[in-house]
Amino acid sequence: MATYRAIVLDLDDTLYPEHQYVRSGFHAVARYLETEAGLSAEETFAQLIALLEAGVREMTMNRWLQDRQLDEQRWIGPMLRCYREHDPQIELSSEATEVLETLHGRYALGLVSDGRLAQQQKKVAVLGIDRWISAIVLSDAFGREHWKPSTRPFEEVLGQLGVSGESAVYVADNPTKDFLGARQLGMGTIRLRRAGGLYSHLEPPTEAHAPQAEIATLAELPARLDS
Repeated sequence: MATYRAIVLDLDDTLYPEHQYVRSGFHAVARYLETEAGLSAEETFAQLIALLEAGVREMTMNRWLQDRQLDEQRWIGPMLRCYREHDPQIELSSEATEVLETLHGRYALGLVSDGRLAQQQKKVAVLGIDRWISAIVLSDAFGREHWKPSTRPFEEVLGQLGVSGESAVYVADNPTKDFLGARQLGMGTIRLRRAGGLYSHLEPPTEAHAPQAEIATLAELPARLDS
């Protein structure tokens, strides 16, 4: 690959497995429902996870309510708030920590991540990634219209790092949105296609969305950058 001065990373399913956050949120929702509706937290959690594993990845909690003939209008709002506002139980893998230690000092490190601002801020704080990453850009700070594939968050991170697009590479996991904006600014692109990742089954919808390279584990990244 090209010689880069800066590495920009995605957050969810790149620096940590996103299923950790989903499970953490479902635990919070299940505990809430046990308190407010008298439902077994253990059973509710198991049912939500079963839906997710069955492929219900959008509106999972709506589907859970419908399956149990519970009042969706009454419960979905509080459940979503609980999920979005909970304190996440997530952590960097030893692999991610080792890679960040390896890259830190050799490259300028940045981050670009989508998601509701308060949620992403909590994740960043819990993971403690500011030990290594100097430019953390959460796209929701610019408004929902500037989530990826918008070029806006990439322009911001490049500016904070003081590099051109051609001098930076973006490492992320979702080919339907992650690489288009980065490529438009001349950035290199690497897809982390981790087994079991929420988006590992997806393919780029067009050639313009496709990454330049692909790795199966984050541990492969330093060697790929040197090749």
